[in-house]
Amino acid sequence: MEYTVQKLGRLAGISTRTLRYYDEIGLLKPARINSSGYRIYGQPEVDRLQQILFYRELDVGLEEIKEIVGAPEFDARSALAKHREQLLAKRQQLDALIANIDLTLAHQEGMTNMSDQQKFEGFKQQLIDDNEAKYGEEIRAKYGNERVNKSNAKIKNMTKEQHEEIERLSEDIHATLAQAFATGDPAGELAQKAADLHRRWLTFYWDQYTKEAHAGVAQMYVDDERFRAYYDKDQPGIAEFLRDAVRIYTGIDA
Repeated sequence: MEYTVQKLGRLAGISTRTLRYYDEIGLLKPARINSSGYRIYGQPEVDRLQQILFYRELDVGLEEIKEIVGAPEFDARSALAKHREQLLAKRQQLDALIANIDLTLAHQEGMTNMSDQQKFEGFKQQLIDDNEAKYGEEIRAKYGNERVNKSNAKIKNMTKEQHEEIERLSEDIHATLAQAFATGDPAGELAQKAADLHRRWLTFYWDQYTKEAHAGVAQMYVDDERFRAYYDKDQPGIAEFLRDAVRIYTGIDA
């Protein structure tokens, strides 16, 4: 079956403007343009739009979606299976947050008691699920299931004070790293302070710290495009700078 822009928009629940934009950026081209100048979409385009909307639901950016679905090795069936896993994880996150809200309301109405730790359980589970969805496959392959499971258990048992300390350390790492990067010296005092702050931050997640693992994570920040983009979003090159600072800090040249 074939669809015009208007019909496909109504079918998918998106605007015709969105479909035209997808055409402009090369994300979803119509099968053909008819004699009247209308975009016409066939079954392959319908299937591709479904994939695009799945990725959008998972908060993947349009440029990344374009690379994924446009890759020669893209497998629609495998992608659907992965979408299902990620959506199930997302549903679990929402269920945990809803349960947390229900318990909080009951606590505020005097119907039950709620500890400070319970108030943050939904958010901690969401953090675990987010990390699993984004990096679980690579992290488990690199460090093993047992170590990752212990890390997740440690996150679940974090106190409110520990969670606040992690947030503070994260801010301090980025601020110190930016200052250190401006000096251009990964062996300098500021860079080594950033590496030490990073070690302290890691110990909240790891059941055991080793210099080798610390250096390995810093290398992963460079090798993995997602981590590199996170650190380099403000100043390109910071991921490599942190890697070099950590190598000096640990004395391990990977």
